[in-house]
Amino acid sequence: MAHPNVGELAPGFNLQDQDGNAVNLEHFIDKSLVVLFFYPKAMTPGCTTQACGIRDIKDELENRGVVAFGISPDPVDRLPKFIAKHDLNFSLLSDEDHAVAESYGCWGLKKFMGKEFMGLIRTTFIIGKDGKLLKVMDKFKTKSHHDDLLNVLDELI
Repeated sequence: MAHPNVGELAPGFNLQDQDGNAVNLEHFIDKSLVVLFFYPKAMTPGCTTQACGIRDIKDELENRGVVAFGISPDPVDRLPKFIAKHDLNFSLLSDEDHAVAESYGCWGLKKFMGKEFMGLIRTTFIIGKDGKLLKVMDKFKTKSHHDDLLNVLDELI
């Protein structure tokens, strides 16, 4: 499945955060840039590294007028544990049926240790205040994702 194209309206969503509150993309239109980073599974090494990187740059994101959300197929009740264990300071959203991941084109065939399976493909999307997709980041290392994100934001802003 292909990602939406840069310049197109980002697919809308209504997902529950770690506290069971509804989060809707439309709420952020005209207010802030939105970063959605899709990650495969809470508490795993790569996802923890990526999430902690976002945690560590939260002030820099806010200074740029950016709100960030992590989205995974984890159930809502798993998300508070991930937040508490790593002192995460941003919302995590549950996409248990992976419908939002599919609409963003980041649910697909993966390979691991010689086996193929369907799963979430780590991808980050930057959405403008007008709701249009500004950038798709699908090639990065989890260790440097936060630095790469800041560099891309600086180019866009």
